[in-house]
Amino acid sequence: MTTAPTPAEIAGMIDHTVLKPDTDEPTVRRVINEAVEHRFASVCINPKWVSLTAEQLAGTGVRTCTVVGFPLGATTTAQKVTEAQEAIAEGADEIDMVVDIADANTLAADAVQGQIAAIAAATHAGGAILKVILETALLSEEAKRLVCQAAEAAGADFVKTSTGFAGGGATVEDIALMHQEVGGRLGIKASGGVRTYQDAVAVINAGATRIGASSSLDIVGVGNPSSDGGY
Repeated sequence: MTTAPTPAEIAGMIDHTVLKPDTDEPTVRRVINEAVEHRFASVCINPKWVSLTAEQLAGTGVRTCTVVGFPLGATTTAQKVTEAQEAIAEGADEIDMVVDIADANTLAADAVQGQIAAIAAATHAGGAILKVILETALLSEEAKRLVCQAAEAAGADFVKTSTGFAGGGATVEDIALMHQEVGGRLGIKASGGVRTYQDAVAVINAGATRIGASSSLDIVGVGNPSSDGGY
């Protein structure tokens, strides 16, 4: 963007996120209500909460997002496909999957692309979109580029920086690298550490088209953010 986006414009780019392992139903319901009130892009929750979230968001225009192979990425392709299919059957519109980090760092391009392609096919068959989580804090620069290229070749819809659970989140440098690889063709999601309006503007200017955050209310200037650890 050539001019700074407004808080309302940023709100429409936010996946309002609550992924802590101890998240309870009242917290999920609160996050859903916040997302509807502030017109966030989606609510991103653990798979346990997909059915409830999809039911509550029906007809609101806010999408239901969940995670697959989360947060380690160290499950098999078949397991990730099954997770995605089950989530979509329960109402998920968007799937955020964690890449196999070991395969990425050993530059096993065929394995990385093959896994993403299998999950992309299952996701698209269910009418949902796929975001591929790189976990940038754990990848070499070469591995980051490889995953971006593999995600595009495999038919994914977005690449995403981080789970928020690996000790590092979105950086302007990583967003710029991802934009260099796939910008204008795939969406780019900045997640982890985007907590203020200024943070959001910085990653958007670097190329982000979506933001994963639990501090969404702070970002759009209304305070009292949902607390979710690494997000």
